[in-house]
Amino acid sequence: MATLTIRQLDERTKTRLRVRAAHHGRSMEEEAREILRSALGAPVATRSNLADAVRHRFRELGGVELELPQRDGVRQTPELAE
Repeated sequence: MATLTIRQLDERTKTRLRVRAAHHGRSMEEEAREILRSALGAPVATRSNLADAVRHRFRELGGVELELPQRDGVRQTPELAE
């Protein structure tokens, strides 16, 4: 088993951990372990890019079909006199 030391923990957080541990009937150390297990045990949903994340977020609202304008070919580079 590994040991973890947490430095510079503010008093408010320490108090909240103590109260939460007491509420669950365990030590502060066990409560901290349980919080870490819960936070790290949940699967992390990763998206390949921003577009996929936005599409997923608004999927329930339905899509919109847009008519895309026709694209022109690549323009020639103008020759500039020196």
